[in-house]
Amino acid sequence: MATVLFIKTSSLGDVIHHMPAIAEARRHRPDARFAWVVEEAFAPLVRLHPAVEQTLPVASRRWRHALLRPATWREMRTFARALRARAYDDVIDTQGLLRTAVISRLARGRRHGYDTASIREPLAAHFYDVRHSVSRTLHAIERNRTLTGHALGYAPQGDVDFGLDRAKLAGPVDVPSAILLHATARPEKQWPEERWIALGQTLAARGTNLLLPWGTEAERGRSERIAAAVPRARVPERRPLDQVARLIAGAQFVVGVDTGLLHLAAALRVPLVGIFVGSEPGLTGPMGQGPIAIVGRKGATPAPDEVLGALDQLMVRAR
Repeated sequence: MATVLFIKTSSLGDVIHHMPAIAEARRHRPDARFAWVVEEAFAPLVRLHPAVEQTLPVASRRWRHALLRPATWREMRTFARALRARAYDDVIDTQGLLRTAVISRLARGRRHGYDTASIREPLAAHFYDVRHSVSRTLHAIERNRTLTGHALGYAPQGDVDFGLDRAKLAGPVDVPSAILLHATARPEKQWPEERWIALGQTLAARGTNLLLPWGTEAERGRSERIAAAVPRARVPERRPLDQVARLIAGAQFVVGVDTGLLHLAAALRVPLVGIFVGSEPGLTGPMGQGPIAIVGRKGATPAPDEVLGALDQLMVRAR
């Protein structure tokens, strides 16, 4: 039985963008066993994917801030032993960074990655046994699918399928709610707080209950300020990613900026409106088989009325 190790460690959006490659690989290689190296914070989400047999958490984000601590080196050795415990037929690094290329070199198996013209960090290409040409103009999802197809011997085709089942993930919902995703690690991607408040007030006036999840203390403060100004809005407790996935799966709809959780909503086929102000949706925008609308673009901040108009049209299509 063939064994394949995928390396896609972060960020959240990148991890979600890799899921269609895994789902498609399962269709073409139904008897193969798939393992995935991923940052520890995202491991609970990866474990939800039915095609992934083994998840290998790595803590590179945490380790780089504590390299002088003996405990860090013990954890790194433990990870390396787990990585090398099994020999793989193919090791596929779809991240294309020097740090992920080093991880691929530690693994046992034929190593695949992007060639120097296709990769983000060209030095990383020298760590692979087989280098593949993949256009950098493709959407991130298609780059992952293309590289994986090259490595495993098939041509990607068909619609994007993330392999996640919304119905199975969504538990009983006491109070139907929509989710507003205002949080993003990059300030240039943020939508102004006053516009979130204006949008939320209109939705609340229509009788919509709203949830404002968060991940950092700064994001929690932003959620609380918006909720204080918006009736029917609530700030939930912080949850691990698998529970956040279940929360999103049960949402009526999602409105969010270009952030990982927006892509998770797309993966779960939840109706969504993506607000883009600091990035180009053609390269990193949400893709999926559910209802999706995009407003704004890099350098063009949409008004609340534009978002509401897109949402109204979206929900008509979703019925």
